[in-house]
Amino acid sequence: MCDTLAVVSADGVLFAKNSDRDPNEAQLLDWQQRARHAPGASVRCTWLEIPQAAETHAVLLSRPYWMWGAEIGANEHGVAIGNEAVFTREPYAATGLTGMDLLRLALERARNADEAVQVIVTLLERHGQGGGCGHENRAFTYHNSFLVADPRGAIVLETAGRHHATERVASGARAISNVLTIPAFARAHSDRIKTRVASGRTRLARTSALCAAAKSPADLMAVLRDHGAGRRWPVYARANGAMRAPCMHAGGLVAASQTTASWVSELRAGGAGGVRHFATGTAAPCLSVFKPVRVEQPLELGPAPSDRFDPRTLWWRHERLHRRLIADPGPASDEYVAERDALEAQIERESLGPAEAFALADALLARWLTRLADLPARDRRPPIARAYWRKRDARAGLAQNAF
Repeated sequence: MCDTLAVVSADGVLFAKNSDRDPNEAQLLDWQQRARHAPGASVRCTWLEIPQAAETHAVLLSRPYWMWGAEIGANEHGVAIGNEAVFTREPYAATGLTGMDLLRLALERARNADEAVQVIVTLLERHGQGGGCGHENRAFTYHNSFLVADPRGAIVLETAGRHHATERVASGARAISNVLTIPAFARAHSDRIKTRVASGRTRLARTSALCAAAKSPADLMAVLRDHGAGRRWPVYARANGAMRAPCMHAGGLVAASQTTASWVSELRAGGAGGVRHFATGTAAPCLSVFKPVRVEQPLELGPAPSDRFDPRTLWWRHERLHRRLIADPGPASDEYVAERDALEAQIERESLGPAEAFALADALLARWLTRLADLPARDRRPPIARAYWRKRDARAGLAQNAF
């Protein structure tokens, strides 16, 4: 489950996405350089092998560790894309290109938003979408919607099987979630029951209202951190945990999803600032640092993570802090957030580059992990959420008290 946002103005486009997936499904930042490919070459996507393009553009992807495709990404030409799971009445194919595959293929092959939409539509019609998309339940599958942005504007692309519809965003705010939003297309294809369980309409209403007032990357970071009106920290429902707000936290009986990575882009043609991207590289944006990243500047962030705890990886180091603080949000969490906000302000004020920003964020994390080792561990979430997270911690080999 996810939310993707865009704000289009005369100055350019602001873009943001939360990627919501299974709690142990670590996500990594993956740089792929521009490349030429031999005639007749093919590319193996998550479940399907297809013909390769003659040339692929440089991209930066935020992708689940086990997938070829990505949940969020941008390319060297200033195109940024986020995708959403949507639930329709069309049949689900046992294999095909996943929505994440289509996102990566579009970034690798397109120079602007219009070309990216055409790449997705062409591949969808030729190969179809399908195959397992879940981590804990590999058989879980869905159809996809996309928000495609470049410095000139944004396009919503919604699909149901091989059917599709588009809507151009020329100005103002536009959000998508786990619900079809183009009216005629939604009436024809939406599965209302699955859409309701995913709480897509609730989150869509919240993100649409919030991003309408957004004027900067920091404003969209705040939207991605939102836990609902009047809520500083998540509120859990028995059925689907904290899935009703954009900053999603798992812990329900019927459905559970966790924000595992977040991204914000500022896309401006020419002018001061140009194209800027900010990524967490970690779960839970409410407890993460948004750090600048550049498509043309790969970073060494350690080994790629998996679904097992590994302190050498950024994603899992941060999970120790995230899982500890979110279990009992209180004075310690508030103090950490204040220091995090000060660091983000410093990064912006001093125009720090990616390497320095990541180093400072890692130093903040290390200080807090040391501090948390001396504090009592409590879990004040509802019993269902506590049981849910105990099971995920055990599967990951993560002992909550091992600081």
